[in-house]
Amino acid sequence: MTGNIVARRYAKALFAVAQASDKGAMTQYGEDLARLAGVLENAPELTKIFRNPIFGVEEKRGVIVSVLDKVAPCAMVRNFCLLLADKNRLAFLPEINASYSMLLDSAQGVLRGKLVTAVKLSDVVQKNVVDKLQSESGQKVILDYEVDQDIIGGLMLKIGDKVLDASIRAQLQILKENIKRGE
Repeated sequence: MTGNIVARRYAKALFAVAQASDKGAMTQYGEDLARLAGVLENAPELTKIFRNPIFGVEEKRGVIVSVLDKVAPCAMVRNFCLLLADKNRLAFLPEINASYSMLLDSAQGVLRGKLVTAVKLSDVVQKNVVDKLQSESGQKVILDYEVDQDIIGGLMLKIGDKVLDASIRAQLQILKENIKRGE
């Protein structure tokens, strides 16, 4: 919980700096953070180093400098990462990236969601679903697609904190509950 608070605060601070800069800065910072988070995700030993109290700030700073040299982010994101190193907060980079992405999506009017179906949907059907959601919401919609045969049929849609469960599994569960209550 504390990590999320820390990550949100740093993400908000970087986002505020991006908003004060030119128009493309918000997207640029987001892309750079995403690349850094991707490196940490693909090399979990780096995150272990950043979380380990045995390593000092200077050692962690040296590690992040070598990562930054490979990723080559813009100067602001580089300085931001060095600040995180000085404050011993590098371990929060993936969470900061996630928080920053949410802020960026909100500012750009983007809704991200997940669509789960029992069978793989064709590209045409996926496009139709996205188009319908965009026309209903008035915002750009980006969906991740997942196949889960356990839902039997229908679909489950999650966008933000809203969930639409129109799966046969859910309908059977409701029917089961009604039978138990004698309705």
